[in-house]
Amino acid sequence: MLTLTTEQSRRALLVLVGLHIVIICASNYLVQLPFQIFGFHTTWGAFSFPFVYLATDLTVRIFGQRAARRIVVKAMFPALLISYVMGVIFHQGGFQGLTALAEFNNFVFRIAFASFAAYLLGQLMDITVFSKLRRTRSWWVAPAASTLIGNLVDTIVFFGLAFYASGDPFMAEHWPEIASVDYGFKLVVSLGLFLPAYGVLLKVLEQRLVQLPAQQRLA
Repeated sequence: MLTLTTEQSRRALLVLVGLHIVIICASNYLVQLPFQIFGFHTTWGAFSFPFVYLATDLTVRIFGQRAARRIVVKAMFPALLISYVMGVIFHQGGFQGLTALAEFNNFVFRIAFASFAAYLLGQLMDITVFSKLRRTRSWWVAPAASTLIGNLVDTIVFFGLAFYASGDPFMAEHWPEIASVDYGFKLVVSLGLFLPAYGVLLKVLEQRLVQLPAQQRLA
């Protein structure tokens, strides 16, 4: 864990909370856009959401387990609100205009709330697993294991809450298949891009964000 000044800690906190919110909101929009690949139904959200686990594991590495939980709490309520607003304005990928906000959209709110619950449970699981394994000899074990387990919890909670008996006939019928394929793609994205991105972003945060002297390194 890094030793940070108050200003460094504040700057890193803002960047990581912002990163969480951006990824969640983008994923909640993209999950409304289903498509087929190799005959399986999935959504574009499968390719964006795994990166929230990258942000979480960087958070645990920099701030520690307790502070990471506080960051998750700080991010989840703004993400819920922004996700709902974006989901209504850009419902099913089409711009509906600001006037759409005048009427409550239960379908979009259900997605936003499901994301809220899945994010909270998935991230807490990710933080717990990462913290227990971060001292292992192989550096990749903690981020890989926490991502696999956290994504599983997140996927089950999100799709179950968002689309079980949904008002969208397509999603109501296909959500178990979409959830399974979605999780598979999350694993591909996470294991194929997550670990390299983790190392690169960790170096960037060390050099540019916290601006530590060259002799200081991560624990």
